[in-house]
Amino acid sequence: MPSLLSITPILIFLALCYALLCTASPYGACRKCKGWGHKIHQSRAGRLKRGRQCRRCAGYGRRLRIGRRVYNGASRLHHDGTR
Repeated sequence: MPSLLSITPILIFLALCYALLCTASPYGACRKCKGWGHKIHQSRAGRLKRGRQCRRCAGYGRRLRIGRRVYNGASRLHHDGTR
């Protein structure tokens, strides 16, 4: 079993990679509609048909990543605290 000391650099590297991802691309595809913005249904004839608008992403198909949400909250807290 590896020790905590040998795993720490890997965890720090993964955290930095996720932080760079949240900086470069703050929005990800919505998990509910898979980035379409609406549900896809099959009609009786077997053709794909657009369904109702996704409630989670309001039809945009994108969602704010958790890391970016944490960064925005910390930034807002810092801004409000230094006024």
